[in-house]
Amino acid sequence: MKGIFTLIALLTIALVQSQTHRFIYELQYKMDSTETTYDKLNMILDITPKEVKFYGRNLMTTDSLNKKFGMNTSHTDMSGQVVKRKINSFENENFINIKNGYYSFKTTDKVNWTISSETKKADSYTLQKATTQFGGRNWTAWFCKDIPFNEGPFKLRGLPGLIFELSDTQQNFIYHLIKSQELPEVYLTDDFIESNFGNKAIPINEKQKHKLVMEFYNDPFAFERNNFSKSNNDLKININGKEIHNVDELNTQTKSMQEVIRKYNNPLEIDKAIHYPIY
Repeated sequence: MKGIFTLIALLTIALVQSQTHRFIYELQYKMDSTETTYDKLNMILDITPKEVKFYGRNLMTTDSLNKKFGMNTSHTDMSGQVVKRKINSFENENFINIKNGYYSFKTTDKVNWTISSETKKADSYTLQKATTQFGGRNWTAWFCKDIPFNEGPFKLRGLPGLIFELSDTQQNFIYHLIKSQELPEVYLTDDFIESNFGNKAIPINEKQKHKLVMEFYNDPFAFERNNFSKSNNDLKININGKEIHNVDELNTQTKSMQEVIRKYNNPLEIDKAIHYPIY
């Protein structure tokens, strides 16, 4: 963690001058809880005078390249952890891609911490331990009172200082703070959070979200199936590099996709995980 921050004195000056305080975390996570290896993503925590946002760095990178080179590419977040909230709030707006649609839904996510007297050193910073239960998992956080933000990765917030390290007891999700930046302006995310590269987020509720996810699971290739029904069996469709010639082959691909969805069903909020049926 060496070199993450400037000296505390310099950081204090930046807090006064900056409009966006950006903290970048490396996230190691298991898409399948039975795996021993991790996927990795860099996640961004942006804190502005009015809002807090947490999202994948790849979203920001794609947006920046689009603006710089006049491109029109898109990126689908795979973390399931894109949220924004008002400052000092536990009311989150969640953003999610489902098939070809982009949606937002609101949740209340109160986090109750137990703060320990245990501390440890990370470079010149003193970190203090705290634990909580959230999303059906038990969590351990190490936070720093010297960084005056009661924020952390995803929805895990509310401690008297910034979270530097965070992990669940089963080690499915592990966050480490790796970098900080101070930006002079409020960083705008309209093109990749509030809308996803041209698709404005459609407001729904959690019940509607569940319905949409199940509709996708039940028929992940509904669009392709509809094309087959309109054709005279002379249509060829490419799915994941495989050429599909008829509905029977499409049904086989559907079952394979459903197996993948069931296998990689390890969301951070495991208490909200969908229990997919096997047909």
